[in-house]
Amino acid sequence: MSMNSFGIFFALLGAVLAALLSGIGSAKGVGMAGQAAAGVCTEDPSKFSKVLILQLLPGTQGIYGLLIAFLTMTQIGVMGGNPDISLVKGLLYFAACLPMIVVGPVSAIHQAKAAVASINMVAKKPEQFGKAMIFPAMVETYAILALLISILAIYGISAIKI
Repeated sequence: MSMNSFGIFFALLGAVLAALLSGIGSAKGVGMAGQAAAGVCTEDPSKFSKVLILQLLPGTQGIYGLLIAFLTMTQIGVMGGNPDISLVKGLLYFAACLPMIVVGPVSAIHQAKAAVASINMVAKKPEQFGKAMIFPAMVETYAILALLISILAIYGISAIKI
């Protein structure tokens, strides 16, 4: 096994962990919010559309992790091209995935907690739906920042001659 094999290993590990952990966080988050939403709909089915939107918010981190995985795999040649990168570049790609690996699942769970609280708010005061959306949306900000840093880092690595 050559040193370049280790490069592709670390790059793929970063891509896989970004998708896997962000997906797990989103699945757990959407599930938590879904339980709260189902409880609200049991009492008042007319609130379905409002609580559904709040339930879906923690799912975005899984999409972001998947995007980082696709971008990384495209850049390293796994999805067409020559998947022959150095160990250093492989480690750089792994590092570029770290913001989504760490922030993705954590923000999904915290966004779910905010979404559950917002769902409870809508249950009691449906006219406050606009305000209720803001609380989980604030958590989304940090997932978006992690996504942007990972994207910029992934594309920045391709410019590095190693």
